[in-house]
Amino acid sequence: MRRWVYLGFCLLVVATQAAQLPLTVSELSLMLRSGYSNSSVTQELARRHFVDTIDAAKETALLSAGASPELIAALKSGTYSLSAEQTAAALQQMDVEARRRAQQADSSRKAEARYEAQVVRQRTGTQKPLSDAPGEGAVAQLLRGDLVQFRNGDVVRADEAALEKKKLIAFYFSAHWCGPCRKFTPQLVDYYKRVAPEHPEFEIVFFSEDKSQYAFETYMRETNMPWLAIDYTKVKSKDVLAKIGGNGIPSLVLVDSSGNILSSSYNGSQYVGPEKVMADIDAIFAGKPPSRLAAQ
Repeated sequence: MRRWVYLGFCLLVVATQAAQLPLTVSELSLMLRSGYSNSSVTQELARRHFVDTIDAAKETALLSAGASPELIAALKSGTYSLSAEQTAAALQQMDVEARRRAQQADSSRKAEARYEAQVVRQRTGTQKPLSDAPGEGAVAQLLRGDLVQFRNGDVVRADEAALEKKKLIAFYFSAHWCGPCRKFTPQLVDYYKRVAPEHPEFEIVFFSEDKSQYAFETYMRETNMPWLAIDYTKVKSKDVLAKIGGNGIPSLVLVDSSGNILSSSYNGSQYVGPEKVMADIDAIFAGKPPSRLAAQ
């Protein structure tokens, strides 16, 4: 009984001191491949500690990901390791967390199957501009000072005037926890890299549905998002945008610079997907009108 009480106390200590679970070789490799420097990884290790072992295969994986000899030596020496009791407590918590994530993944799969049955939030009348003061540049004004961008391995403040000359803006509603989103995002990245250089009047803005700043930045790093994003701390203040995204993600919504909605991943109550919006964008670039939106 005392052992379990002690393990519970160690678990509390781990959670209190680290705020997050200790790191494993797999997570360290992912961080390095995502653009974290060895210095940044070392800082994270000092905060969260290390709960794994280093064998030849894992050492090779770390070296391949970009780990320095000094970092690997520190891991082998136990510099960032926990005590035996704390390790046991952490592993127990990690097992609980793994089961929780598995349940969440199962729920996400079921939600995906229901996407086409979901309906857009109830709206009355026809589509309306996003801004209370519609006009040229209304979207840029709505997002002024709230934009960031992934650049040189970090999420940084974007140019205030980044949207002022854009005529077509596609809002991308997505999240790292969403499997269908992570599957679709690389397609959108390829599309953007192909289209944006030829059409400087076009931009994508990421509207995060993530649960934390860390998940938001991790998602941008892992997919190397080349477009703009609404600062995670400002997302909750953008209710007018949240209302047009629909109930399911991934979702794309195309607007003009005044905020008039031109294309959406939803057609009335039917989820048609972001690919439909990409096709409409191509049609606009080809001089054709996008397919008609159903009245909401």
